[in-house]
Amino acid sequence: MFKFSKDRHGDRMTAVSKYSITGTRLLWSRWVLTVFVRVLFWPLLLMFAGWGSLAIYYSNLPAPIRLAGGILFGLGSVGVLLLVRPWRRAVAVFFAGFALVLLWWLAIPPSNERDWQPDVAVLPYATINGDTATIHNIRNCDYRSETDYTVRHYDKTFNLATLRSVDLFLVYWGSPRIAHTVFSFGFEGDDYVCFSIETRKSRGEAYSSIKGFFKQYELTYVVADERDVVRLRTNYRNEDVYLYRLKGSLHRAKMVFLDYLRQVNRLKDRPEWYNALTSNCTTNIRGHTAPYNPDAKLDWRILINGYVDEFVYEQGILDQSLPFPELKANSHINAIGRAADQDLGFSQRIREGLPGFN
Repeated sequence: MFKFSKDRHGDRMTAVSKYSITGTRLLWSRWVLTVFVRVLFWPLLLMFAGWGSLAIYYSNLPAPIRLAGGILFGLGSVGVLLLVRPWRRAVAVFFAGFALVLLWWLAIPPSNERDWQPDVAVLPYATINGDTATIHNIRNCDYRSETDYTVRHYDKTFNLATLRSVDLFLVYWGSPRIAHTVFSFGFEGDDYVCFSIETRKSRGEAYSSIKGFFKQYELTYVVADERDVVRLRTNYRNEDVYLYRLKGSLHRAKMVFLDYLRQVNRLKDRPEWYNALTSNCTTNIRGHTAPYNPDAKLDWRILINGYVDEFVYEQGILDQSLPFPELKANSHINAIGRAADQDLGFSQRIREGLPGFN
């Protein structure tokens, strides 16, 4: 009896000990998880609060209301997280407020009816009839300086069966990490038309990288002569411009060209917002090309687009006769662009001697 009783007591002690250790581990795990979640959550919640404040400040509300509303939302959001308890209730109240701001912001409509800057006041559109496409309002400004110019437009009909090339212009205006991308389609007879996806700015409005995230600019597709959008950048803005010939199927190029024209027509009927992250010059190019490219890949260089030429080189889409650094160095066209200036053969001259161009 004694032995049995002793064994039972030992088993009970062992069970209690195991329970105590398990309980301690469980409490420790919960504590670590709580600390981790809160450490992870705080930066995330502060980012949401900051975004909401900026969304209110960069909105269509009157200026005094925008400033006061942005400050109150930011301080109120942080105050809720610090003062409301329990924590779950604080988070619930925070996200309820954020959701209201987000839904309101999403409902802000774009417009085609503003006092636009002269260079983007007239929207292009296209008439497609079988294998021909007539593009109306192709821009060809006569520049005397970056800000002093005469706006000119013309209409032109393109035979899609004569499409011969697609070229990529990469334009750097500051950081080597960020660039502006322009597609140019070439037809027989050295005839080119450019598509530059840009912000459509109101008169007197300047571009701001921060504003580009907050529905401050409508999206526009500038369909232009290369003597306009390229010469503006090489000769007047003094931005670094690189020109590459893209390799690929001409049938695919035709599909991409038509896709551009369909979007041009959509924007004339239904305006859209530009967004520096999700709807910009490079993400929209991918949107036009990916449906017709079964090998299309996502890559971080689509967002940090100053390196997009390196990305397409790795995909075999650029000329491979030179290592990439040499290809890039030989694709810089500023000196040629300045020399060509107003020459009617501007498009031909900027391509002379470039690698990958026949």
